[in-house]
Amino acid sequence: MTGELILRLFAAAIMGGAIGLEREYRAKEAGFRTHFLVALGSALFMIISQYGFENILAMHPLLNVRLDPSRIAAQVVSGIGFIGAGTIIFQKHVVRGLTTAAGLWVTAAIGMTSGAGLYALAIACTVMVLLCLEALNLILQKFGTRSISISFNSPDVDSIRQVLNRFRSEGMTFDSYNMREIHEDDKTQYSVSVEMKVKRDRYEQRILGIMEELNGVTIQSIE
Repeated sequence: MTGELILRLFAAAIMGGAIGLEREYRAKEAGFRTHFLVALGSALFMIISQYGFENILAMHPLLNVRLDPSRIAAQVVSGIGFIGAGTIIFQKHVVRGLTTAAGLWVTAAIGMTSGAGLYALAIACTVMVLLCLEALNLILQKFGTRSISISFNSPDVDSIRQVLNRFRSEGMTFDSYNMREIHEDDKTQYSVSVEMKVKRDRYEQRILGIMEELNGVTIQSIE
């Protein structure tokens, strides 16, 4: 019996680790160790829910003791939300980390499924998660859009206008725009921050190419 339970833990950890490796490769907030531990812990809680209190019933057969084996497992579903919430960041009008949070949530479910001994179901779910994260990522990289924030300096307003017009001609749409004057050594420069949606396919190369065409325009950051 113990060997079977250890096998369940081992299988959960391996499947959680597989998802974690993909997240680690993508340099996400939660990587291999986090997913490994979430799956392992979820499987262990599931096993405790099923078998951890059998001795109480055996020791007190005459007492009216009722145990709900789903109670501990149900708390895993709620508790994993706290870990997932820690990976979600709202920064500059953009929400990041939702996919990683959802990945942790489904990794916990996979761990619980493995802890219940439903190996085929856990493996099938792991495969579907990896297909979702990797296969769809390739499609989105080619055809999808993303929100970025770019900051640059320009010596004059005309250069700013040219940059923005080039962005529009490349199919980029603006979410917000901010410009301020900077006075240094009796010279005036303009600092511009733009948040916009761009196609994922080689957007950095296109932005850098636009900036190189205009003298005096320098990029401060692309996020």
